[in-house]
Amino acid sequence: MIWPAPTADAPLDAVVQVPGSKSLTNRHLVLAALADGPTVLRGALASRDTDLMAAALVELGAQDMTWPGDGTLRVAPLREPGSQTPDAQVDCGLAGTVMRFLPPVAALTGRTVRFDGDAQARVRPMSPVLTALRALDVHVDDDGRGTLPFTVRGPARGGNVDVDASASSQFVSGLLLAAARMPGGLTVRHTGATLPSLPHIAMTVAVLRDAGVDVDDSRPEIWQVRPGPIAGRDVHIEPDLSNAAPFLAAAMVAGGTVRVPGWPAATTQPGAMLPELLEAMGGRAELDGDVLTVSGDGTVHGIDIDLRAASELAPTVAALAALADSPTRLRGIAHMRGHETDRLAALATELGRIGTQAEQTADGLVITPRPLRPAVWQTYHDHRMATAGALVGLRVPGVEVVDVETTRKTLPGFVGMWTAMLGRA
Repeated sequence: MIWPAPTADAPLDAVVQVPGSKSLTNRHLVLAALADGPTVLRGALASRDTDLMAAALVELGAQDMTWPGDGTLRVAPLREPGSQTPDAQVDCGLAGTVMRFLPPVAALTGRTVRFDGDAQARVRPMSPVLTALRALDVHVDDDGRGTLPFTVRGPARGGNVDVDASASSQFVSGLLLAAARMPGGLTVRHTGATLPSLPHIAMTVAVLRDAGVDVDDSRPEIWQVRPGPIAGRDVHIEPDLSNAAPFLAAAMVAGGTVRVPGWPAATTQPGAMLPELLEAMGGRAELDGDVLTVSGDGTVHGIDIDLRAASELAPTVAALAALADSPTRLRGIAHMRGHETDRLAALATELGRIGTQAEQTADGLVITPRPLRPAVWQTYHDHRMATAGALVGLRVPGVEVVDVETTRKTLPGFVGMWTAMLGRA
């Protein structure tokens, strides 16, 4: 499907209801499956990634996973080990949270569990979590590839484990989420040179503590989880602040105002840096109660910024940078080469396709605005590449986005939300 990205023909004046956070939904789903009682998730995201997580947890033995139709998801925890068939199959799709959070959970079941996913998922790095599981006496068979497909067979012992999470903080989060159910708990130590997306580890620690798990993170890059129960709870999921980024940025590109309700006063989501970031690039941001309002007049300034803590915002910032009045440098995002696609290469290629000068560096991009032209914008099965193309299309007539429905990974109904924001629903 090739989608003609609509241009903005008038300043915006829109309210955009952003659905729940994928990162929070999938963390709470894992804890709900490991809990000592039922869990209710309110405002949980229904998307491809969360559907894959829910289906995988059912395959691993979750006794119930029900959408009753009132905006909630009800989860009953895993059956006891030994009460199920010996083998299981987990489809990871292209979801990093599924392929990295669930191998430690699978090891707790004592079953033989085979993991596989989309063709592009088979090149995403998995070695750190597989190496860590082997150190915990889990049998892992990956034919030495360090990628999908692989087979895991537990049980896992607790103790101490080192992991190099330079490529993704998800390697740490996956071990921490299952740690309280391991004999003796688990201490995880990061051994790599860099650690991207630290807010996502802080998010994992926060949801564990909210569920009554004892986590000590007082030492830099070391996390100790003591063994104990995980409480089943009634949880409200925040809107996905990173998914709000292209809509809020649209106010700067098209001019006018976009409002996103439900913005939390305090959060562990990396998208929390959006107001400050958009203001640095020329927008105006104001939080009134729980409504974040971003306004602009079409002016966009270049920026020099380290996005290692919030690399998921980089595609939106890169799209804005193509429309800016000065160059932009994005730093600290080398790990994006292992995301749904090599996002640095993808962004450099697609920005170049529309006429922008975009150069890869060792850890990011340098983007220099140039006169822009229409082009077919490839998405590489990457939801954030699709939303970046839509943002560019607001200013550049003739931009056509390939496979825009890849946005269903985390944002189903994106096209309808985008056109409604433009007043064309």
